[in-house]
Amino acid sequence: MDDDLREQIEHEAAVSALYNAIKHDNEAQVGAIMGPLMGENPEFRAHGDRIPEIIAPVVERINALSSAERRERLEELEPDRLAALDAADEADGDDHPLGDLPNAEAYDEIRMRLAPNPNGPWHLGNARMPAVIGTYKQRYDGWMLCRFDDTDPETKRPDPDAYDAILDAIEYLGFEPDAVIRASDRLETYYEHARELIELGGAYTCSCPAAEFSELKNAGKPCPHRGKDIETVTEEFEAMVAGEFDPGDIVLRVRTDIEHKNPALRDWAAFRMIDTPHPREEAAGYRCWPILDFQSGIDDHLAEITHIIRGIDLQDSARRQRFLYEYFGWEYPEVVHWGHVQLDAYDVKMSTSTIKGLIEEGELDGWADPRAPTIASLQKRGIRGEAIVSALIELGTSTSDVDLAMSSIYAANRELIDDDTDRAFFVRDGVEKTVLNGPDAGSPPVHPDHEERGTRTIPVDGAVLVEPADVPPNGQRVWLKGYGCVRHTRDAFEYTGDSIEAVREENVPVVHWVPADETVPLTLRTMDGLVTGHAEPGLREYSPDDVVQFERVGFARIEELNDHTLAYFAHP
Repeated sequence: MDDDLREQIEHEAAVSALYNAIKHDNEAQVGAIMGPLMGENPEFRAHGDRIPEIIAPVVERINALSSAERRERLEELEPDRLAALDAADEADGDDHPLGDLPNAEAYDEIRMRLAPNPNGPWHLGNARMPAVIGTYKQRYDGWMLCRFDDTDPETKRPDPDAYDAILDAIEYLGFEPDAVIRASDRLETYYEHARELIELGGAYTCSCPAAEFSELKNAGKPCPHRGKDIETVTEEFEAMVAGEFDPGDIVLRVRTDIEHKNPALRDWAAFRMIDTPHPREEAAGYRCWPILDFQSGIDDHLAEITHIIRGIDLQDSARRQRFLYEYFGWEYPEVVHWGHVQLDAYDVKMSTSTIKGLIEEGELDGWADPRAPTIASLQKRGIRGEAIVSALIELGTSTSDVDLAMSSIYAANRELIDDDTDRAFFVRDGVEKTVLNGPDAGSPPVHPDHEERGTRTIPVDGAVLVEPADVPPNGQRVWLKGYGCVRHTRDAFEYTGDSIEAVREENVPVVHWVPADETVPLTLRTMDGLVTGHAEPGLREYSPDDVVQFERVGFARIEELNDHTLAYFAHP
């Protein structure tokens, strides 16, 4: 381990220990900060066995400080983290899980932005951005921009179909941006600001090989190009814009502090050359592309953004951009950082590149495959966007990693749809039983809590299908819901006509059923695969996109109604 990496570990450990000690008003513990430290700094993981011995002395020094000294030290190292703590403390009395935006009263209008990378449709983690920012917009009667950060046509190559898919997802979640822009339409704006930055002495062209510059940067030494005069820098930047260099030949760097305690902030690259054409025809001719931190920093100022809400892994972005803002004399927006969202219930990783790869390999049937943790998947299953937003809002904006349980989305969706959703029967792997001496039809309620909505008529025609597990031993009874009590005898169901007291007092099981004839063959797509069976004939009266609750099975959205109907399982 070199000295620079050790120094970076000690710096990040100090920040984590200070944050932990101030937040809990207690001494920090090595074990408590190990998780966030490794999660936010993946480059440390290769040295996991040595991290505790390195950070232990740092934690001891933090614990020796007074409360005031800890706050003062965190203010010096990471003012944004301290501001986030203070904002969280102020919000403790607020019954809204998001709390208040920091310093909101200082602005005439709250202006925020969504900044999606359109390299693919959204997974569930992406939904947190519009859920939180859109909710804040509504609370503060603010303004919201959707800016597609699509200035990397190579590494995170934009997907032309993703632009509209993301806008559709935002609408499905219940929000509408006040404006939509694409960064790839704004190259000339970024060039103009780069020229101004050069004139201010804030940028220089660097042709060091990447490995060589990294070595110099980590040693806190300037590269030999740092002292170029403005005229030369301007001339070389214009040659970059004209496409006269190849990738790797040259970059434009923001002049910061080459001895800054955080190596990641030392003279960071703002523009580089890329040969891969942008997939959008309007941007395909450009070869000199801004790094995201430059592009985003310029756009946030020009859009008059007051509050930026982003992941804690982007803390360095705010630090880099502050150098830009200092050169231009701009005031940096308020920043709220949140931790990562972790999702249960899926075998597929919540990652755009992973999902895209599985689709290309044929392992998934597309972005709406129920096995994929995507917005399109939940929409296909009939889950309302409002339910996703409700579950994500409850996570708040803590800088700690949080777990999103699918059960919380299901509970929120159930509350939204249960009252309006009609009931129906769906029998899986049905066993046919002749019904002896019973009525010609059953009449279960359309909805058990709404008698005014009437009953549905299900013909029997002499035999029914029930699920294998619902067939009682010979001599035992079951209650066919909406039909009555039957006894299993001589491999048939003999109607006994008992009153409902058989269920209430004798614990006779209540089961669902369908007629042996006149059923609707149905395939139910679930997260675990396909489930086949038969639904009651009344299902034909519904339409695609309707949601029904198959009793004792769960809610499902109808996809197709034909000779063999298809539905997507939502949740129990």
